Amino acid sequence: MWPAVYDLFVWCEATSTGQAIRDSAWLFPAIETFHLLALSVMGGMVLAVDLRLLGLGLTRQPPRRLARDVETWLMAALAVMLLSGFFLFLSEPLKCWDNGAFWVKMAFLLAALLFTFTIRRWYTHRDDSRLRPAFGRTIAAVSLILWTAVGIAGRGIGFY
Repeated sequence: MWPAVYDLFVWCEATSTGQAIRDSAWLFPAIETFHLLALSVMGGMVLAVDLRLLGLGLTRQPPRRLARDVETWLMAALAVMLLSGFFLFLSEPLKCWDNGAFWVKMAFLLAALLFTFTIRRWYTHRDDSRLRPAFGRTIAAVSLILWTAVGIAGRGIGFY
């Protein structure tokens, strides 16, 4: 595949941090717990805004206000999720290299992050009088599909 990327994965495999996680009976499960908790919080924040855009929840609250209100939680959960995900990766980078579900997850994660922080953010930060509900429903549907795919592919990593 990509020799330079493979060399990076080999280097990650040799790090003392990765070795410590592999050698510990409790580090991997502890890190994964934080990863899944952060995923749950982030998923809840994404779901709250997307359901609002779909007109299925919190309909009394304007989308812009709701998006602004959950943004701190979304960003904090994303930071914990990415950091814990990095440590999970360090524990088995060469296993990830050969794991198709890992690459699918990374592709969907990149797409979901780009979509969330460009198109979805642009739409939810607009003045409420300028929002077009049909466009908002489309954005919400795409967002839900992308983030669901990240979760499903992530779960698939352990089974691949």
